[in-house]
Amino acid sequence: MESVLVTGANGQLGVALRNISDRFDGFKFYFTDVDTLDICDKLQVNDFIKSHGIGCVVNCAAYTAVDKAEDDEETCMRVNCDAIRNIGEVAASLGTRVVHVSTDYVFDGYATRPYHEDDITNPASVYGRTKLAGERALLSACEDSVIIRTAWLYSETGANFVKTMLRLGAERDVLGVVADQRGTPTYAGDLADVIKAVLTNGNFVPGVYHYTNEGECTWYDFAVKIFELAGMKCEVNPLTTAEYPTRAKRPAYSILDKSKIKETYGIQIPAWEDSLKKCIKNLIY
Repeated sequence: MESVLVTGANGQLGVALRNISDRFDGFKFYFTDVDTLDICDKLQVNDFIKSHGIGCVVNCAAYTAVDKAEDDEETCMRVNCDAIRNIGEVAASLGTRVVHVSTDYVFDGYATRPYHEDDITNPASVYGRTKLAGERALLSACEDSVIIRTAWLYSETGANFVKTMLRLGAERDVLGVVADQRGTPTYAGDLADVIKAVLTNGNFVPGVYHYTNEGECTWYDFAVKIFELAGMKCEVNPLTTAEYPTRAKRPAYSILDKSKIKETYGIQIPAWEDSLKKCIKNLIY
């Protein structure tokens, strides 16, 4: 029986992992969030991993308030980098594996084809810089680590684009949504299944991987599809990034190449539209 610690367990991915935890044969899970384990405190991390005999840490904890981070770099760095270094150093000292979730924001968004794991990183925001720093700190501290970069995460829980659109669509007849940023929505339930594959297939291969659902779209396309699947009448007008300024710069193009994770772990990835349909069905019905 291998013991697994999931940090950030009250977030979208943490909840998704909790929902499928009974499907992991031979694993015992400990779900924690900041109220039960402060990963910024290295001593706490060491005591928890050691006392519970943790074989693998799945870190879902992160500072994800992208715009707020521009004015709070110190806190963002502490959570997205320093805490990850804590996990990595403790894990390395105790022979524990780590699975860590990162982001497309490590890239600048100027690419014209899907990003590979070894492409040059060049984050354009505090959030992106701190997440990249966290990746580097973990890889330096603990060789036995898997980093999964993802993008546009949504689920039935927490704050996310899908739930925001459903709320606004019920309140308004017309919405404007950015149409010149292109990426891939990722359903947290699918990402949880991928983490399950990483942990259970007996072939833990350290390194950096990319995972999103299949396909690509703009935020405008995403919103249109949300209303279509939800059967909601809400007109969506395309906006440019310049017409919808934000404190932090978003990547204009953040499509991730997923060949490596598919080949290494033998996974099949659902189309973003199919997973969105499942999520909206769960939310509405």
